[in-house]
Amino acid sequence: MYKLHSLCQSGNSFKVAFLLRALNQPFENAFVDMFQGVTRSNEWREQANEMGEVPILEDGERRLTQSGVILSYLANKHGAFGGKNEDEKLEVLRWLLFDNHKFTSYFASYRFNKSFGPSAPDPAVQAWLLGRIDNAFTIVNKHLAGREYLVGDAPTIADFSLSAYLFYPEEESGYKLTDRYPHIVAWLDRLRALPGWAHPYEVLPGERITPKW
Repeated sequence: MYKLHSLCQSGNSFKVAFLLRALNQPFENAFVDMFQGVTRSNEWREQANEMGEVPILEDGERRLTQSGVILSYLANKHGAFGGKNEDEKLEVLRWLLFDNHKFTSYFASYRFNKSFGPSAPDPAVQAWLLGRIDNAFTIVNKHLAGREYLVGDAPTIADFSLSAYLFYPEEESGYKLTDRYPHIVAWLDRLRALPGWAHPYEVLPGERITPKW
């Protein structure tokens, strides 16, 4: 059985959990208490992940980190959600890279600062992030116009990757999707209808935290 090291606030972890559930693959949850600083300790980094991050997926003796790597590994291993041909596989990779560099990166940082940061967020930093979120979301919203999924005619790991953080409560980010990004909203509804989808706070370990700021 797979073992997923994570916590419920981690959208990157939810990407992996959502895929495992869609693949109908059982997995064991292992809670990582990031908010208490466990991932900053030298001992944890030496034993678990030198990058100090979750998710971590254990598959027997194999230990994988970074959500894009894990998603690609699982899609290849199980022959699903990776794209139907070489062109689609390359397109999936293109969106994974865009997600990690821009789409999730900016949004997750903005949400963390507002909900979980140790001090009130710097308005200038939030404004800088917001501009980049708007740009990335506009790109994806336009791409989804007239199509159901990011790549091809079926869901892929690109969809799992880009959508994950958007399933969390809106109050955690304060960022409104409705009206501004109708194609993203419709896409999220389609993904919620997939077998295996459930809310991140129902799937991953740990306790929900009230937004701080």
